[in-house]
Amino acid sequence: MVMKVMLATAVAMAVRTLPISALTGASRPLVSAPVDEMEMKPSPIEPSWIIEGEPQARSAEHSRSADEAAMTALWDCTAGTFRWYFHWDETVVILEGEVHVTAEDGSVRLLRAGDIGYFSGRTWATWRVDEYVKKIAFVRKPFPGPVAAAYRLSNFLRARKPKGFAG
Repeated sequence: MVMKVMLATAVAMAVRTLPISALTGASRPLVSAPVDEMEMKPSPIEPSWIIEGEPQARSAEHSRSADEAAMTALWDCTAGTFRWYFHWDETVVILEGEVHVTAEDGSVRLLRAGDIGYFSGRTWATWRVDEYVKKIAFVRKPFPGPVAAAYRLSNFLRARKPKGFAG
């Protein structure tokens, strides 16, 4: 038993001296790239999702977290109207052009260069691109149901903790 405790202590001390990248599997602590120099590759829209026109989409992956639960990409698209399924939670920053978005609840928004939008994972939206749109997309996999519920409960309990309570 004493040996196990000593071994666990030694491992814990060794881990504390490692850089975060060694623990997470991340190869680089900072990833950067000029938007205009990223190599855009065809990223076809699912044909059954296209409502009107012949929109041509392209994308370039910028970065991906070591656990593959988050990524950042550059995406652009020519004129057309299509439905889009957001598998992951996605925050977008429109860099060029504009897009008319109709969410599942029927709300309509116009996103233009400089605007930020958020799309919940596991939802649909209709995108109408009149000419061209380019965006940066920050995506994150939603937690599985039980994990998300536990996380929300933890946040709720933390928010209700009385101020000055140290326990």
